Amino acid sequence: MKLLNQNEAQSCADALLAWFKDAMRPLPWRKSYLPYEVWISEVMLQQTQMERGVRHFLRWMNRFPDVRAVAAAPEEDILHAWEGLGYYRRARFVQAAATAIVERHGGNIPDDEKALAALPGLGPYTVAAILAIAFNKDVLCVDANVERVFSRLLDLDEPPRRKNAARVIYEQAMQMLPRGKARLYNQALMELGALICGKTPRCPECPVRHFCESCRLGIQRERPVPMAKIPTIDVLGAYGVLMKEQHVFLIKRPEQGLWGGLWEFPGMISAAGESPESAVRRVFREKFAVDVDIAGSLGTVRHNYTNHKLVAAFFQVHCSAEAWEHLLTHGEGMALPSADIRNVAMPAHHRKLAARYFEKTGETSRQLSLLGSC
Repeated sequence: MKLLNQNEAQSCADALLAWFKDAMRPLPWRKSYLPYEVWISEVMLQQTQMERGVRHFLRWMNRFPDVRAVAAAPEEDILHAWEGLGYYRRARFVQAAATAIVERHGGNIPDDEKALAALPGLGPYTVAAILAIAFNKDVLCVDANVERVFSRLLDLDEPPRRKNAARVIYEQAMQMLPRGKARLYNQALMELGALICGKTPRCPECPVRHFCESCRLGIQRERPVPMAKIPTIDVLGAYGVLMKEQHVFLIKRPEQGLWGGLWEFPGMISAAGESPESAVRRVFREKFAVDVDIAGSLGTVRHNYTNHKLVAAFFQVHCSAEAWEHLLTHGEGMALPSADIRNVAMPAHHRKLAARYFEKTGETSRQLSLLGSC
């Protein structure tokens, strides 16, 4: 490990800011750095690729142009607008924080660290990002891009999130921070990590390569040192698509837990040794006290979340008219017109299945043949 002295830190920061002046991407929240827009962009970009984040940001701003619009919206609208970003707990926190901002601060996002930290769902990183980027306060926000840049710059020989490494990164990054330029500096570091100092570093294009110890030693591809991998868990889900007279039966997930409050086709995680078809029949029998017949396969959808790899098998199912009436009067779900399925919030794997069969313009012969009445 080689630490930068004060002169090196200042020269490194100057080179970084000069590069950023030309390399800065024209992201929508950079037009005016409104605190609301900065906040939403930071929450959306957590564990989300930039291109997807920009699309969702623009759609969100069109629907919820300010804090008051978020606070006043039905939760179902918030979840639907968040769909595709995952981690729906974040969307609920955004609305809870918006409500608190309206109640406590008249709809204006505060520029005080203590007030921001008191809002629901705003952790240390988000608070720092709002203060630095929206309000240009001399605060540092360290994300994965910044960790990667400094792991290489200093040649850290341990994972950057280990306590000692994190301390060194913070101290060196703060030493480099030019006072009064936190907005540009923080974004420049993140931009460098995203565009140049990525998983495969592009050292010849790097504006700070002359200060980089890993580059000097030729071991930049060995930094940052990775954390021990968390083993992935394979999961098999089984779900039944039940229709009658162009209405599809959906159920709402519990408010607490994974994908809380979203709508989905009835189903479950298959037990060990159990076939997906058997699991579908079992969930209708145990949850709704009705019997269904498996009419055919609608294919599978693959979806990865946290450390799980999900393969979701979907089946078209049929039931008697009496069973359908029982579902609507005694069940926990709803019969939704199939044309309206795009208007409800769904987990990603259910949305993919819905898009495959319900959300195309017009009904193809494949849809008509597979999705008839029960």
